[in-house]
Amino acid sequence: MKFLLFSAINGVDEPNRATGETLTQQERFRRIVKEAVLADRLGYDAYGVGERHAAGVINSSPPVLLSHIAALTTRIRLITTVTVLSLLDPVRVAEDYATLDHLAGGRLDLMIGKGGDAEQFPIFGLNVTQARESLAERHDLLHRLWTEDKVTWQGRFRPPLREVTVQPRPYQRRIRVWHAGSNRLSTADTAARYGDALFSTAGGPNRAQYREYFQHYRQRWEFYGRDPRDAATGISGGFLYLADTTDEAIKRFEPHFSNYLNTSVGLKNGPSPYRGLREYVASTPNLIGSPADVVDRILGYHADYGNEAINLLVDTLAESEQGEQLERFATEVAPIVKAAVPNRLWEEQSPSSASTASRQ
Repeated sequence: MKFLLFSAINGVDEPNRATGETLTQQERFRRIVKEAVLADRLGYDAYGVGERHAAGVINSSPPVLLSHIAALTTRIRLITTVTVLSLLDPVRVAEDYATLDHLAGGRLDLMIGKGGDAEQFPIFGLNVTQARESLAERHDLLHRLWTEDKVTWQGRFRPPLREVTVQPRPYQRRIRVWHAGSNRLSTADTAARYGDALFSTAGGPNRAQYREYFQHYRQRWEFYGRDPRDAATGISGGFLYLADTTDEAIKRFEPHFSNYLNTSVGLKNGPSPYRGLREYVASTPNLIGSPADVVDRILGYHADYGNEAINLLVDTLAESEQGEQLERFATEVAPIVKAAVPNRLWEEQSPSSASTASRQ
């Protein structure tokens, strides 16, 4: 199992009722960078930052932030969570992220999605009803720009191209693209058809629909003639909070959960479908509880979904508590799960022969 630490980079310029902090924009950026450096030192497999173009958040430029993190880390993979490709020019995305891939020494993964915040679309001259069609068209173009030379193309959402070869070329043989979604079978099929990875929130009590989702992806992966060992899936584990007992973890995390629900981002996402934190813990693949219970929870979801990766969040915590939680997870949970669930994800990544030759 691979462990991914994500940050949505929210909670800026508004008081955190659980910690007593009010972070400025610069303080939030600095904390993200320190968190990523700590994750690199502790052995986490990937660090991800989201993208959003709306009021209340500052995560509008993942390639800039991840480039800075790349310069301060040595081994951890860097991932976007997500790149809102439905809004962006694929030529610009191809150039920016191929550049980042070079600066990171081939440590980049790109997670794409349509974006769930309707406020973003008018900024880019689009209607939210066009999101899925726009994402499909732009993803296909991005794929071609990274795998073909002299691309000639025409579509709805950007001007046509004639014999365009974007530069630089990716440092890796292929930058892994993850398709983020919940349980739309069409998303799973698209990911399999292009040889991409699949990531799901996998939240809610109906685990059968998510089992079907991942099974469909793997079936379609083989249908398209791919080696089943190369399929890659991930789920969102949500918030991380460990304590000696699960009751203690729930009690200690309750103020942080309540604070998140009352932030501008939490309120924008709508009311929680769960009747309190305890129901949330019982209904989602979260990472709140004793180390033993969290190990059992991760392994139980893996038994259902076969996922190779799971993400976690510590955004809601004060800096000292973030460090405490990340260290405890890295020493008391991660080694047990990794020993029980080995996989090949990221273990065979290598730069392209052209890039290798250019460095010799």
